[in-house]
Amino acid sequence: MEKIPMTRAGFTALEAELKKLKSVERPVIIQAIAEARELGDLKENAEYHSAREKQGFIEGRIKELEGVIGLADVIDPTGFTGSIKFGATVTLVDEDTDEEKTWQIVGEHEANVEKGLLNIKSPIARALIGKEEGDSVEVRTPGGKKSYEVLAISYV
Repeated sequence: MEKIPMTRAGFTALEAELKKLKSVERPVIIQAIAEARELGDLKENAEYHSAREKQGFIEGRIKELEGVIGLADVIDPTGFTGSIKFGATVTLVDEDTDEEKTWQIVGEHEANVEKGLLNIKSPIARALIGKEEGDSVEVRTPGGKKSYEVLAISYV
């Protein structure tokens, strides 16, 4: 199977989520199922069905996280320099609106655009890979073509 690139912070966050699901969420839902069973007829017991549904979600997420963590290739970008690579924190300016944006290019399982974490497989990240400070980048997005200038690249 293919390794999944990930930053140390992303890997740690996934491990923390897995630990919480196993040590906190799973025992709580098992207790909720036990309490719902004591209420009687399971066919018409909404609490029981709700708890079982939540248990299915939790168990599915645990399996997913275990799979991702097992395939994780943790990359430490702090030693990188030069052009944009995985892990780079990039400051761009939209050439049309002069709006500045800063993103870090991360693995798909840790991406969160609202937090400035850009999926390595996204159109913008793919267009940025290999570019240098001062380069102009044209990106095809679902909203149309956008042009950015790379203002700064750092590896923190």
